[in-house]
Amino acid sequence: MKALFFTFNDFKAYDGISKKIHHQVKALIACGIDTKTIYYDITPDGKRRWMADNEIIDELGVGIIAKIKKRIDYTPIINYVRKEKIDFVYIRTFHNANPFTINMVKRIKQLGAKVVIEIPSYPYDKEYVTSRMKLKLFIHRHYRYRLARKIDAIVTFTNDKYIFGQRTICISNGIDFDSIPLRKIYHDTTQELHLIGVAEIHFWHGFDRLIRGLADYYCSNPTYKVYFHLVGSFFGEQEKEDILSLIKDNHLEQYIILYGACYGEKLEEIFSRADFAIGSLGRHRSGITAIKTLKNREYAARGFSFIYSETDEDFDNQPYILKVPPDESPIDIPDLIAFQRSVTYSPAEIRQSIKHLSWKEQMSKVISEIKKIK
Repeated sequence: MKALFFTFNDFKAYDGISKKIHHQVKALIACGIDTKTIYYDITPDGKRRWMADNEIIDELGVGIIAKIKKRIDYTPIINYVRKEKIDFVYIRTFHNANPFTINMVKRIKQLGAKVVIEIPSYPYDKEYVTSRMKLKLFIHRHYRYRLARKIDAIVTFTNDKYIFGQRTICISNGIDFDSIPLRKIYHDTTQELHLIGVAEIHFWHGFDRLIRGLADYYCSNPTYKVYFHLVGSFFGEQEKEDILSLIKDNHLEQYIILYGACYGEKLEEIFSRADFAIGSLGRHRSGITAIKTLKNREYAARGFSFIYSETDEDFDNQPYILKVPPDESPIDIPDLIAFQRSVTYSPAEIRQSIKHLSWKEQMSKVISEIKKIK
């Protein structure tokens, strides 16, 4: 069986989406599937192109014409499917259902290939907050049911049996254990506690709830110090302003350390300082109650206890998890400190508890379901 993983994204070394796609492709190959990857690429001098692994399959040019061409002409992808005799195409959605993507899927199906689309989070409409984003969503909403009818299945990290009228393949976000080191440094937490949160910072991460909790905590001038290491770039100016103003207004500069986007040795060095991890605390803001986030799994693979507010059936009953209500209340820092002290699971035991969440096991479920499709 020959597969094509198609993403509209370009790859970045620090980007969690890029890492996830690489790990999914690696897992497909480990399952015995001959897998190629087509992705969008922008060179340092601004040239835009479609790539198939390390091969350029189309030069789009530069400037606005190249941007438009990317969105309306998928002939290079169709030709690649034909040339390589691809059996199934796995598309990571860019929320860009329109006549051009529908036509692409139609033509790929005419070549005899099966097509599935992965929806990373669902529902997602409330994630669109700016006017520009809402225009994109307006177009996408108009066509997404039609696109769904053309494909064979939707891969989802929810338990929904149908999305946009199409059957689903339900899996969990997975882990590439080879790429994530186990936490090995233990700190004396009798005098201070170091928290870490890693994400491209969106409003639904709810880090403001933790910062407001720290503001309440430091009002009493505690001798026990709690620090928050926040790693990641801000998605937009609003997220940046919300976080920075909270820190400044509550005089928390010495307790909240902002790093921006980090990866590689720098990210590992920051993780080595941490004792407890911060997952999403505001998914309810985007209309999501249940989700299986990649970040939760990465924290557990590293051996960290962590906190979150959504429903995640892979972790909800684990004794090393602190669940908080999906609301706007500040995080109770004394409760968090007490919980962290109560955890008896070792990092190795936490990691062992999610061995079944490897990407190889999750992608094998997708392959199994695709083989059933007539």
